[in-house]
Amino acid sequence: MASTKSKAISSNNHSGDNSKVWFYSLLLTIQYGAQPLLTKRCIRQEVIVTSNVLACEIIKVICGLVLMAKDGSLNNALKEWTLIGSLSASGLPAAIYAVQNSLLQISYKNLDSLTFSMLNQTKLIFTALFTYIILRQRQSIQQIGALFILILAAVLLSIGEGSRKDYGSDDPDKIVLYGIIPVLIASVLSGLASALCQWASQVKKHSAYLMTVEMSLVGSLCLLASTYKSPDGEAMRQYGFFHGWTPLTMIPVFINAVGGILVGLVTSYAGGVRKGFVIVSALCVTALLQFVFDGKPPSSFCLLALPLVMVSISIYQKYPYHAKKKET
Repeated sequence: MASTKSKAISSNNHSGDNSKVWFYSLLLTIQYGAQPLLTKRCIRQEVIVTSNVLACEIIKVICGLVLMAKDGSLNNALKEWTLIGSLSASGLPAAIYAVQNSLLQISYKNLDSLTFSMLNQTKLIFTALFTYIILRQRQSIQQIGALFILILAAVLLSIGEGSRKDYGSDDPDKIVLYGIIPVLIASVLSGLASALCQWASQVKKHSAYLMTVEMSLVGSLCLLASTYKSPDGEAMRQYGFFHGWTPLTMIPVFINAVGGILVGLVTSYAGGVRKGFVIVSALCVTALLQFVFDGKPPSSFCLLALPLVMVSISIYQKYPYHAKKKET
């Protein structure tokens, strides 16, 4: 009787977590998909990029603290917080993401957008690989197949969005050294950081909100340090932090901050691989929104990719890995 009741409670908890995963994933898909259009419409060209990113990180910290206070975990987190624990759980992923973003910026200037987008999708494979190495989280054969279907869908979407030829350099050696190698290293780092975030939330039981707060603080400190000699730092000292801002600028900044919190929740509940599915699905949402608001019809590649995304998500969800029971 007790065993039956325990199984029922476990089933209910699993169902509840699964509902949360789908809800957070849906919200994150919409946010990722809408963000490019909102940014294009609401943020003027003269807005200083670093001020935009810093404002987003500060909003993430405030939102994370408010949510922790609301669910009653803030006081307990403050009592148990240690610098070493924080650095091991959030500091390392934050530093890795900072390096990754720098490498992506270098690569984007030296590759055409199609090649860049295609190579950037390899982070899905590295996320699955590091999730297995760090967490011993295996994928079933069907799930591995679903990952490759998803990568194929991402490649099709990339072809549709980046068919123009816009190399930043005509020198093949420069393209390899400053284009291809940085984006591949960035993909490896993205997979590693995603797996580390999942390890911190699922193994060390670091809450998603606390990780968001800590990573945003580390990211903000890195950005502030970079302004000492960067062009953005010079611009902020000359024109002010809010140069070019309008009331509309806050809309994409705030929504981007909410997206950062959702990333933490999806990674915490479902893992970094599921986040990869969300990102590719969001490309389809962006194409749909561009058609609705800009009148740009989705490319034939996008129409081909959409069913592939749906099939890959269905397969990945339907065929999870089950450990084989040892015969006694």
